[in-house]
Amino acid sequence: MSSLHVICKVGDSEYAIPALDVYQMEAFTGATPVPGAPPYVTGLVQVRSQIVPVLDLRLRFGLEPQPPTLESRIVVLKLGERLIGILVDSAREVQNIAADLFKIPPGVVAVQSAGFIKSIAQLKDRIVNPRINRNVLDAVGCRPNGWVPEKRNADQPQG
Repeated sequence: MSSLHVICKVGDSEYAIPALDVYQMEAFTGATPVPGAPPYVTGLVQVRSQIVPVLDLRLRFGLEPQPPTLESRIVVLKLGERLIGILVDSAREVQNIAADLFKIPPGVVAVQSAGFIKSIAQLKDRIVNPRINRNVLDAVGCRPNGWVPEKRNADQPQG
């Protein structure tokens, strides 16, 4: 059995997101900054009259920041009742991927990816295609009740 996946690019890697989790995709035209948010929280955008936090996967994965381009996309994910936007370098492909192509990643990949990579898939013309774990958003501070700011020391300046 296969299912549709949206293929996104972040840095030199491609990520497969189940199409059923994708609420909307759109060009990135900017976001309203959130004071005190971690650097990988790009800000807030409005999608279909709803306020959606946007996480920059490039920054979250420890890659060099890059200014958005015409190819940059916000992929809005609907996970339960929660909408979360992820900023990716590009997202222009939808592909059917058979479930048996997804394999558990080698131990070093699982450890080094801090739990962000759930599985990898070997596709015809590509070496590997990591699949983002649905729990990655929980790992970056998004909870069902909303964004939870990182804890600060009393000595640390606000903002």
